[in-house]
Amino acid sequence: MRVASLLPSATEMVHFAGATDALVGVTHECDHPPGVERLPKLTKSRIEGHSMTSAGIDAAIGELLLSDDGSIYALDAALLEELAPDLVLTQGLCDVCAVSTNLVERAVAGLRKKPELLSLNPASLGEVLDDAVRVGEALGRGDEARAKVAVLEERLVLAERSVAEYPRPRVGCIEWLDPPFSAGHWVPEMVRLAGGEELFAEPGGRSERLDWGAVFEADPDVLVLMPCGFDAGRAAREANSLTELPGWSDLSAVRGGRVWAVDANSHFSRPAPRLVDGVEILARLLHPEVFGTLEPAGATRFSRVSSRA
Repeated sequence: MRVASLLPSATEMVHFAGATDALVGVTHECDHPPGVERLPKLTKSRIEGHSMTSAGIDAAIGELLLSDDGSIYALDAALLEELAPDLVLTQGLCDVCAVSTNLVERAVAGLRKKPELLSLNPASLGEVLDDAVRVGEALGRGDEARAKVAVLEERLVLAERSVAEYPRPRVGCIEWLDPPFSAGHWVPEMVRLAGGEELFAEPGGRSERLDWGAVFEADPDVLVLMPCGFDAGRAAREANSLTELPGWSDLSAVRGGRVWAVDANSHFSRPAPRLVDGVEILARLLHPEVFGTLEPAGATRFSRVSSRA
């Protein structure tokens, strides 16, 4: 089995199923498990996001989505032909997160050897775990994937039970900072399992554009900054500008020292098994009375008060 993965979460699922050696090509963003970044890159971004601000990235994405091909990613069809995969893993959930389905289908249609195309489009945590099994089955490792998913489900039950008897803080998860977006799909479910009440999105719903004024008016007890594609360090750096917004210093989350920047890239944005780690991280952030105040891996406390308060 030769596998081409066109999204980082699918690469993680191949690894989860114990079939990392089957990968012959990945995306330019694949970084887990360590070592996959050395595989041939089938995609590249048309945006140089590393040197751009959140606002700049958002503007560039908007322009590209309105362009002729409507894609912010390029797919190397010639390399795909050369790698001759038996299976191509892709998605149709979000054109901002990975190569669009239409682009992939056109590329596959032009190949001499037609691979199987498996599209992953989860909107909930349960569907993410189901997809992990689907990928395992496609690789002939369904039993191994099901056994590992059962362990993840046990961890979710344990996390939920550990905080069930405690008051639920009101939580605002922000998936993009400038402009702000809510964190939809599986994130509200993660917050619920971790013992919180998400304010700005419904389970399974899409991420929606917000206004910082509305965020401040809702006044969450805990604010979790999880810009899609960023790690905790970059999220914290991008958040520096928030401290100058009128009303920032009056937020309950800021006054209580409960603003967090998290590694969205690893634990929140990608629909992959490591979302379970994200639930456990959230539980620790929301319930220090249970887990203590030690900063968990993958999260950085960010509660600066504006100098103009």
